[in-house]
Amino acid sequence: MKKQIVGVLLAVALAPMTSAEVPRTADGKPDLSATYDVGTLTPFERPVALGERQYITREEAAKVVAEAKALISDSDANLEPDRAAPPKGGDGNYAFGAGGVGGYNAFWIDRGEEVFEVDGKIRTSILYDPANGRYPAMTSQGQARMAKLYASYTKPNTGTAWWMAEEGPGPYDGPEARSPSDRCLGSFGSSGGPPMLPTLYNNFKRIVQTQDHVMILAEMVHDARIVRLNSEHVAPDIRKWMGDSIGWWEGDTLIVDTTNFNDTPGFTRATRNLHVVERFKRVDENLLMYSFTIDDPTVWEQPFSGEYPWPVSQQPVYEYACHEANYAMEGILSGARLLESEWKEEKGSGQKD
Repeated sequence: MKKQIVGVLLAVALAPMTSAEVPRTADGKPDLSATYDVGTLTPFERPVALGERQYITREEAAKVVAEAKALISDSDANLEPDRAAPPKGGDGNYAFGAGGVGGYNAFWIDRGEEVFEVDGKIRTSILYDPANGRYPAMTSQGQARMAKLYASYTKPNTGTAWWMAEEGPGPYDGPEARSPSDRCLGSFGSSGGPPMLPTLYNNFKRIVQTQDHVMILAEMVHDARIVRLNSEHVAPDIRKWMGDSIGWWEGDTLIVDTTNFNDTPGFTRATRNLHVVERFKRVDENLLMYSFTIDDPTVWEQPFSGEYPWPVSQQPVYEYACHEANYAMEGILSGARLLESEWKEEKGSGQKD
């Protein structure tokens, strides 16, 4: 499967491109070194209503942009200072987690301001294969794994320690029970990847390139990927948060092959069997085209692919000072201890400790 994926990617990577001048290093390779702002309003998956429609008109794109701006504008409205606290257990809107008790306001949201184009056409999604621009079907093993992983997220927020009535470890027993992103050990939404995707905010990437290595710094959670050029993968028993990335040049395209993930890759739903092949091609001095193919036979019935442009930015990448001892983690765990204490007082003895 690995050779099959790489073969398909190389065929695309070597396709004729524009003759625009690209910056080059002293040894003649395209110079990828730059800072890029990858934020975009184009979704990762295509809306179901669009079916296999890969492009939208400029009028439709303008509507998408206007709706996004309106949503941010509404969220920017001044809050009533004398408003009451949200109801215990949240307002019942679980689409926002924890019953919609509140979180970041619009000041922090920076998805991007435009949808992106490829060859002058406006795409409807980052994913383009399968033809419907959506995740392929999951295997039965993948479905079972996801059901177990998200079991606690589907439970109503009653404002009580509901997990005390269940067997096994609870979701708030300690920091180790929380996700790597909760613990600031990895990016949110596969920002650090691979694949490296846009998220709700902090969408800058910085590439530093030498003859032997390429470093890709993700603003979100300050992940730094190191790609070893013209190298071999490490031994199969060596596992990493962002996998083991090796790369090589095919013409003017950098191919990056990543395996050896640990049990919690940054890409949602994936397992340690994840295999990602990426393509980085500098189109001109202002743009890099980023493409990827994902394969995890444990989770999905077939590989799938996507691409989107990385525009060069003159803005710096600031530190995202997320750390495992952050106040949010303290609040999550101390709040859980309080709810557990209330549960024990109400239920009496016989509950798990």
